[in-house]
Amino acid sequence: MLNQRLKISLSASFVGCCFAVGIGMGLLSRLQVKTPTDNAISVETTAAPSASTDSVKIPTANKQKLAKSPVLRRATAEPAAIGVSRSIIIQAVGDVIPGTNYPNHRLPADYNQLIPKSVRAYLNRADLLFGNFETNLTNYPYSAKDISRGQVFAFRSPPAYSKLFADVGFDVFNIANNHAKDFGMQGFKDTVNNLKNVGIETVGHKNEILYLEKNNNKIAMIGFAPYDMYNSIHDLETATSLVKKAREQANIVIISMHAGAEGTGALHTKNQTEYFYGENRGNSIKFARTMIDAGADLVLGHGPHVPRAMEMYNGKLIAYSLGNFLGYRTLSTVAQAGYSMILEVKMTPEGNLEQAKIIPVRMDKQGIPYIDQNFNTVQLVRYLNKHDFPDSSVEINQKGELIVANSQ
Repeated sequence: MLNQRLKISLSASFVGCCFAVGIGMGLLSRLQVKTPTDNAISVETTAAPSASTDSVKIPTANKQKLAKSPVLRRATAEPAAIGVSRSIIIQAVGDVIPGTNYPNHRLPADYNQLIPKSVRAYLNRADLLFGNFETNLTNYPYSAKDISRGQVFAFRSPPAYSKLFADVGFDVFNIANNHAKDFGMQGFKDTVNNLKNVGIETVGHKNEILYLEKNNNKIAMIGFAPYDMYNSIHDLETATSLVKKAREQANIVIISMHAGAEGTGALHTKNQTEYFYGENRGNSIKFARTMIDAGADLVLGHGPHVPRAMEMYNGKLIAYSLGNFLGYRTLSTVAQAGYSMILEVKMTPEGNLEQAKIIPVRMDKQGIPYIDQNFNTVQLVRYLNKHDFPDSSVEINQKGELIVANSQ
């Protein structure tokens, strides 16, 4: 048996997201001009408690110098021949709320301040930039929620903010979550249309697969959530069928998974059904692994509002939660709720993981993201990986480098 060590750079309905409102009451910019091939080519139809003060104790992070340019480096090779697929770099962030104007005004004077230059500098490498969008881009005045009840929140942001996200460079947002319909079907449709008008596609629509083309790779993306109005994480049979269909038509299949309980009390990933305020939020391990078995190449998790562990399963990466990313005066920044990341993965045309890293981010008290030179998120994920997946072949060093031991 020959042991090989593959070194992957890992530098660092009704309540959800809401565990944070009032406590801490970003996006990034990719310096890249979109070309026609950046657009999706087809879409195929087929509450929360306050953040816990019982913070997990993790080792104090050693200060690692985070280079101003991303750690992953592209080979300076000649451009690929026309029609030849090349590896792609995917960047993903967690929950995104750029402030709200409902029921009161919690918006920045200038939305550009939500995107610090220090963060923008790390987003100019992605071929595909993804996030979980938890607000409504609409002027519709009526919320579908009764916010007079405790721990029930509705988020609404100005439609003009769609330009901000386009300037940032986002390609795809997940809208299968518990806030996408805070303003009913009208708010939902407005959000989808306002994003589409600036070239940003959305995933999570019932029985739909989004196909995009990047670097001559056909990529399929499917969004899932614990709700029947979207592709449901509870319906494994239908989910499996969707992934198999996507696998037949794309060489890379990416899953967006909104699942799990919320808050700093929900840091750990458990192979069991999770509940939040009595709501069944699914078994994220069972769901993610089932998607990999069906043919998915990458699973991106969000919803718990804190980072969670990552694992390699059958050679594929599962990130169980990317945490909060931007939550201007809406999401908690207390303890690990303020730890964030830009997850960057490089994948081959065959859908295999070539490299990956966490770019550590920390939200300030306003919920604006900044690059974290203390590597807090890396230290947290190191701890969670060792605790939640002790038998995993994955090891993360203090610099955030993920080492996967493979046997042949």
